Amino acid sequence: MNQHSRALARAGGNAAQFALANCIRTLSIDAVEAAQSGHPGAPMGLAEAATVLWTRHLKFDASRPDWPDRDRFVLSNGHGSMLLYSLLYLTGFQDMPLDELKRFRQWGARTAGHPEYGHAAGVDITTGPLGQGLAGAVGMAIAERSLAASFGSEIVDHRTWVICGDGCLMEGISQEAISLAGHLKLGKLTVLYDDNAISIDGDTAKAFSEDTRGRFEAAGWQVLACDGHDVEEIDRAIEQAKAETARPTLIAMKTVIGLGAPNKAGTASVHGAPLGAEERTLARQALGLSAGDFEIPDELLSTWREAGRRGAAARAAWEERLAALDTGRRTEFERRLKGEMPEGFDAAIAAAKARLYAEPQKMATRKASQMALETLAEICPELIGGSADLTGSNLTRVSAMSDFQAGTPEGRYISYGVREFGMAAAMNGMSVHGGIIPYGGTFLVFSDYARNAIRLSALMEVGTVFVMTHDSIGLGEDGPTHQPVEHLASLRAMPNLNVFRPADAVETLECWELAVRNRKTPSLLALSRQGVPQLRSDGAENLCARGAYVLEETEGARDVTILATGTEVALAVEAARTLGTQGIRAAVVSMPCWELFDAQPAEYRARVLGLAPRIAVEAASRFGWTRYVASEADVIGLDHFGASAPADVLYEKFGITADAVVRRALALVEG
Repeated sequence: MNQHSRALARAGGNAAQFALANCIRTLSIDAVEAAQSGHPGAPMGLAEAATVLWTRHLKFDASRPDWPDRDRFVLSNGHGSMLLYSLLYLTGFQDMPLDELKRFRQWGARTAGHPEYGHAAGVDITTGPLGQGLAGAVGMAIAERSLAASFGSEIVDHRTWVICGDGCLMEGISQEAISLAGHLKLGKLTVLYDDNAISIDGDTAKAFSEDTRGRFEAAGWQVLACDGHDVEEIDRAIEQAKAETARPTLIAMKTVIGLGAPNKAGTASVHGAPLGAEERTLARQALGLSAGDFEIPDELLSTWREAGRRGAAARAAWEERLAALDTGRRTEFERRLKGEMPEGFDAAIAAAKARLYAEPQKMATRKASQMALETLAEICPELIGGSADLTGSNLTRVSAMSDFQAGTPEGRYISYGVREFGMAAAMNGMSVHGGIIPYGGTFLVFSDYARNAIRLSALMEVGTVFVMTHDSIGLGEDGPTHQPVEHLASLRAMPNLNVFRPADAVETLECWELAVRNRKTPSLLALSRQGVPQLRSDGAENLCARGAYVLEETEGARDVTILATGTEVALAVEAARTLGTQGIRAAVVSMPCWELFDAQPAEYRARVLGLAPRIAVEAASRFGWTRYVASEADVIGLDHFGASAPADVLYEKFGITADAVVRRALALVEG
C-alpha cells in the first residue's frame, strides 16, 4: 500500500467526516476543472482539517458574517482558495451560492483566483502573496487582545485561525511574523500547517530542509503534530491549542496533496493545474463521489448548513452582553467598529492648528508628525502605533502611548523590531480586524522591504498608515543606502495609495488628519529629517485635502509656476521671491499629495497649475513629474543615487537649489 492509499484509508476511517470532507473535494475539483485554471491539490489535501475546524471549533454564524466577536479564519496559502469558497458555500454564507463556485476565476465573480477581502463575506483578509496571510493573522490577534483589554473579554473574546503551507513558511516574512507572535505570547493564534512536502517545483526537499517545528519552538510557540487526514487526531490537537493561553500554537499536519487523485496525489502536477478529465473520473471513483458536476447530496449539505448555524446562539448571547454594557462603553465600541471619528475630533485638530499659527516653528516634518500624533493619540484611543526599531528616528511614540507587550495588552505602542515587512502586514491584519487604526514607522528607503504589504493594503482598501521618515537625500551622512531616490515615484505609481509629502508643520497635521479619517485608502507619510520653516500662518481649511494648492500667488498673470513637495516647498518660495526681485511673477504650488490632487475637478486643477510654464522641484527622481511639467528638463531633481555628506552639501552638489530654480525659470520665461 503506497502513501496515498494509506492516507486515503486513514481519512476514510471516520465515514461521516470523510463524506463531509469529500464535499470540499468535489467542489474544488469541479470548480478548477470548469475554469481550466486553479489549484485543486491543497483543498483536496486539507479537506479533513478544514472540516474539523469549521464544523467543531470555529466560532462563526453564517447568517451574520460581520459579527465582531467571530473567530477569524485566514487561508494564508491563498492559491488553495477553493477550500475557502467551498466552506463558505457549504456553511450557507448568502453571497456565496453555488453559481459563484461555478464561475470560479471568471470576470465579476466573487470567487477570485486568490481570496480577496471585500469580494465575499467570510474572506477576512486578502491572501495570495505567500506568508502575508500568516503575518496579517498576527495583526488580527494583536487587535483582539488590544480590544479585549479595552472593553473586556465578555465583549471581545475570539480566536484567529490560520491554514498555511510550505510556501508561506519559506517566505522570509513568516519568520518575522512567528517571531513577533511568540514574543507577544498571542495565545489565541493557531496555525495549521499543511505539511505536504510539495511545491510548484516538486518535492520541497530540493529547497527546504529545516526543522520547521524546532523553528516555531525556538520562537516561543507551542508545537503539536498530527496526521492531517485523521479527524480525531486533528480534533485533539485543536483542543490542545485552545487550552494553551500563554503561547501561540502550531499544528503540523502531515498531509498528501491532492488526496483522492490516484495518479497525481502527492505530486507537483496536482498543485497548480486541473486534474484533467481522466484523473477527475478516477478521483471520483476513489473517493466515492457522485458523477454529477458540483453535486452535493442533500443530507451532507444539510449537515454543513447546520454547522453554519452552530454559532447563532453564541452570537445572540454576545449581542445581549453588548446591549447590557453601560451606554458609554457600548457607544465607544460601536463607534470604533464603524470607523467613525470620536466626538471632539474636529475641535482637537482646530486647536492644534491654532497653536501652530500662534507659535510658528522651524522643525523637521518627522517632529511635526510627532506633535500631530500627540493630539491624535489623545483623542483617538483606537490609534495604535509602532516602529520597526526606529522609534527615536521616526518619532512615532507619544506620551499617550505605553508599551503593548504580553503582560500589558492595554498598551498602544508596539515595538516591531527590525521587521518592516512583518510590521506592515500585521498592521493590515489589524485594519481588517476592525476597531483599530494602526500606524507604523520606518525609513522611506525601507518601504522596499514593506512594499508588498503596502500594496495589499491598497488592494484591500483599508486605511493602514505608513510613517516613512528620512524622505530624501536630506538625511545626509548615512549615504545612498539610506537615501530614497526612486521611492516616491514608485509609490505614487501604486493605485489607491495616498502618498503624502508635507512641506511644514501645518501640512503635516493636515496630512495626518486625512490619513486617520480615511478608512478606505492607506496613507504613506514621507517625512523629513531636516528642519523646514513653517510656511502657513492662518486658515481653517485643510488645504492638503485638495492634494495641491497655491501657496503663493502673483499679482497679475503668472510668468512661471513652481511646483514642489515637502522640504523643497520652502526652496521654491525662496526662488519665487528672488524671481520677483527681477520682475518675474512666480507662483508657488505646494503638492503634498498627487493622488488627491488628481481626484479634484478639472477646473480646480487647471486653476492651480495655471497657464504659465511650470517647473517642479523635489529632491528625488524626476520620474513622473512630466504629468505636470512639459519635460524632465523642467524638473529640479535627481537621475542618480545620492552620496554620503551633510545635507546642505548634497543639495548644492546635486543642483537642488533656489538658484537652479531661478535659472530654469529665467530660461523658460526668456526663451
